[in-house]
Amino acid sequence: MATPKDSNEKKDFPYLHGFSPVEQERLRSQARFAEHTIYQNVNFSSAKRVLEVGCGVGAQSEILLRRFPNIHLTGIDLSDKQLAAAKGSLSKLSYADNRYDLHQMNAENLTFTTENFDGAFLCFVLEHVPDPRRVLSEVRRVLSPGGTVYVTEVLNSSFFLDPYSPNTLKYWMAFNDYQYDQKGDPFMGAKLGNLLMQIGFRNIETEVKTWFLDNRHPQKRKEMIEFWSELLMSASDQLVQAKYVDQETVDGMKKEMSVVANDPNAVFFFSFIQAKAKNI
Repeated sequence: MATPKDSNEKKDFPYLHGFSPVEQERLRSQARFAEHTIYQNVNFSSAKRVLEVGCGVGAQSEILLRRFPNIHLTGIDLSDKQLAAAKGSLSKLSYADNRYDLHQMNAENLTFTTENFDGAFLCFVLEHVPDPRRVLSEVRRVLSPGGTVYVTEVLNSSFFLDPYSPNTLKYWMAFNDYQYDQKGDPFMGAKLGNLLMQIGFRNIETEVKTWFLDNRHPQKRKEMIEFWSELLMSASDQLVQAKYVDQETVDGMKKEMSVVANDPNAVFFFSFIQAKAKNI
């Protein structure tokens, strides 16, 4: 992904993947690809006013509005570019008509009144923000008593790939180091339970969601590895420019991922965490 040109965006939200049109489309594809796994236990059927923090290009917004036809969704994001893309895509969906609002807003300082929502949704957002505790504190402030929040986050240390791919692993470590150095947290998922409890949420439940694909699911495995290759490459320009990896490593990673995708005995493993909590 390209480095964002807007200096304010880069300062306030150093998004690892950038804001290019290619990346925006990748986010939509990622949302569709992961929908079944992410939404298995997400239930806003009794909610009316749902806040989506870090709505980005509206990829998850489309799914939320489709799955829960009785909600009104309020999406916030810091990036004008992402919000413009979200407005463009959501405006084309008849089922979304008059059911959403989008606002440019810093999640660490929400301008909504207290107890304004009865549900909140965050998906792969906290890993990118410098102060996730502050974000969740703000979410709790604007949630009504009994309101439910769902938070889905990565656990990048869980990534495993076979056959052994040294350039890919080297690249992955650089990927995580860069995100950490930019005040993000590629291991946020494992910390959600503690974080939600410290902030004051209750009835906290966490679920480990895993993609474990081998010879039992060859087509799904191939699709996953192709999807993962796109995710890895989305940060390559930024990582090379910042000198976290060299082009030789990037080229080696691309070749290895191609080999793994076509290996009849390949194994892919990755886990992430989803937390559910109540504002009580």
